[in-house]
Amino acid sequence: MSPDSPNPSPTDAQPQTLGTRFRNLSITLVAITLSVAIFLGLRTDLTSTSLPELAETATPIEVALENGKPTLMEFYANWCTSCQAMAEDMAQLRQQYGDQVNFVMLNVDNSKWLPEVLEYRVDGIPHFVFLNRQATAIAQTIGEIPQQIMAANLDALIAGSPLPHAMITGKTSTFEIDAKPAQEQQVNPRSHSSQ
Repeated sequence: MSPDSPNPSPTDAQPQTLGTRFRNLSITLVAITLSVAIFLGLRTDLTSTSLPELAETATPIEVALENGKPTLMEFYANWCTSCQAMAEDMAQLRQQYGDQVNFVMLNVDNSKWLPEVLEYRVDGIPHFVFLNRQATAIAQTIGEIPQQIMAANLDALIAGSPLPHAMITGKTSTFEIDAKPAQEQQVNPRSHSSQ
């Protein structure tokens, strides 16, 4: 072939083939890696604990106030990102301490719990109230609390000792309460904002 010939020589075609093969191999490896990551990410989401599931299996407040066990009462909302972030930790704590401590969940969006919201001055969620065996509030924490700190508080609650991490505040979602009777309200009684 002449140098002006449009057909490439076999030696010119080989580097293009190696370059093409390397590019295709790279694309394939990236696609496989992303597929595995997405698959594992979806599996993790499917096995995570949801707030409605935790609430459904929580101890009813009436039972908790009467059974003589210490209680961890959580005020939450399904829209609360901080509450959602703690759901898996709370499920693990419930599994570990559930036979010794009542785990009560009260949804702040349910007006049924307005008396408790007002009594415990809930203005950020998640809001945790620790009740001793006599159902008396002895401490509160607000916001995202690390699992180890919650576990230390539960250990102290069970032992009847002062809580080592009482009155701490982590990341919260805020809401406002309008305690006017329903006839006087012009809008929804709570204004929500999540972080």
